[in-house]
Amino acid sequence: MYAPEFAYYRAGSLAEAGQLLQQHPGAKLLAGGHSLIPLLKLRLTTPPALIDIGRLDELKGISVTDGRVRIGALTTHAELAASSELAARCPALAEAAGLIGDPAVRNRGTIGGNVAHADPASDLPTVLRALDATIAVTVDGSERSIPAADFFEGMMETALGDHDIVTAIEVPAASAGQGQAYIKFSHPASRYAVVGAAASVTLTGGTISTAAVALGGLVPVATRADSVEQALTGQTPSVDTIAAAAAAVSADLGDDLIGDIYASAEYRRAMAPVCVKRALTAAVERAG
Repeated sequence: MYAPEFAYYRAGSLAEAGQLLQQHPGAKLLAGGHSLIPLLKLRLTTPPALIDIGRLDELKGISVTDGRVRIGALTTHAELAASSELAARCPALAEAAGLIGDPAVRNRGTIGGNVAHADPASDLPTVLRALDATIAVTVDGSERSIPAADFFEGMMETALGDHDIVTAIEVPAASAGQGQAYIKFSHPASRYAVVGAAASVTLTGGTISTAAVALGGLVPVATRADSVEQALTGQTPSVDTIAAAAAAVSADLGDDLIGDIYASAEYRRAMAPVCVKRALTAAVERAG
């Protein structure tokens, strides 16, 4: 199908993009376009205008300050996956970025567009939930930070207002003794996550002092696995400990699981402990 008619504007600055959003109610921001353009062609969204922010250098790049990694919203998945600094500071995020789609998608798709789209089968929201990330949002020239736990509200639903622009994602840098991993069972064509699991484990004196686990792909919004985290904290890592904790993920899964022609909700539920176990095993090995 062809997209409906719309006006097109290319913003020369973040401030101009904000002004254009206010001048054109219902307008959509265009960055890489891999999420928006298919929706336009299917006429699942019919905005009166597109505001292209894809060339704003002020929204690109990766920097580290005071133990936090700040990633500009227009940084591409390929740039995330190739960044040695990100691999050292937030390895699960770099790992997940390298698993997104194919080279064409990774070289055009952006982290800001990815989180704003909030597809439940996307990889990055799951990792951001596990790493306690925050999303920096700008409106009327003022920036505020929204915790990932509050930002993702449902299937393709976020806390963004009509005039909000995602400007950056901030993630705590990995500390000493911390291991991270992202594992997914992916759709063979789209590479979207049928089930995805992100894990972060910190070892102190041979004991798991903190653990964070998040799931995506099988739930409408990326979800922390509290039962798994509680089962791990204070324990000595072992094959049996990890297996028991991974099995506890069933308590964190409600009845609202995603099912489709590729994988039923029941199959996804059965795969969840498997992915969690693999993610935890890798995270513990890296922590050690």
